[in-house]
Amino acid sequence: MMSEGGQSEPAYKVLAAELRSHIAAGRYRGGVRLPTESELSRAYGLSRQTVRRAFLELVTEGSVYRVPGRGTFATENVGQYLRQLGSIEDLMNLSADTEMKVLEAPSRRVDLAAAGRLRLDTDVVYRIVFQRFHDQVPFVVTTVFWPESVARLVLDSPQVRQGATSDLTMIGLIEPHLQHPIDECAQSITATTADAETAGRLGCEVGHAVLRVDRLYSDSQGRAVELAVSHFLPEHYTYRVTLRRNNQ
Repeated sequence: MMSEGGQSEPAYKVLAAELRSHIAAGRYRGGVRLPTESELSRAYGLSRQTVRRAFLELVTEGSVYRVPGRGTFATENVGQYLRQLGSIEDLMNLSADTEMKVLEAPSRRVDLAAAGRLRLDTDVVYRIVFQRFHDQVPFVVTTVFWPESVARLVLDSPQVRQGATSDLTMIGLIEPHLQHPIDECAQSITATTADAETAGRLGCEVGHAVLRVDRLYSDSQGRAVELAVSHFLPEHYTYRVTLRRNNQ
């Protein structure tokens, strides 16, 4: 039994530490489900709320992930940053447990490729570059391109100045200013290698394997509002998507 009172450390942290040690020992390898909240509540004599807080801590740090309707599972390759993605809201909530640092403030430039992907009738775009950290370790560098009309909505924001740090995402920053909400994200994933600039920003060697993820965000009217090109370090990042059958 694990008491909820009379101890220096909260019961949920004690439970999280015990589950963490079980995971490290390999008890839940190979897709073995962790005990449910009810099972842990009965086994340790804790409230469901306490057990839920322990699970939340493990989910936040990436030690476990949850699959709706199936349960909670140990993350393979613990120590990587893992994010379960299935919606625009999940992408916006990337900021929940990471920190962003702006490397290059927004600048106006001519970029035919980016303008073409944004479906603009001009070659002018605005570009901003930032890193994202998890536990103070940089795991991705992202270059974002905006149409000029979108960029002007946030150019005066302190969060986009060079060197600024925050827990925001760029789409989370711009969406409140848009006339129509972001409704779609078209995504492509490519295995590639780090060039000199990317390697310097990620702290890896030139030619190191990286995961390139391109995301083109559009609003509910079909207008492209942001192109984000990210390079992830695979040793510090795991990408997971849940696919479900269409029952229509």
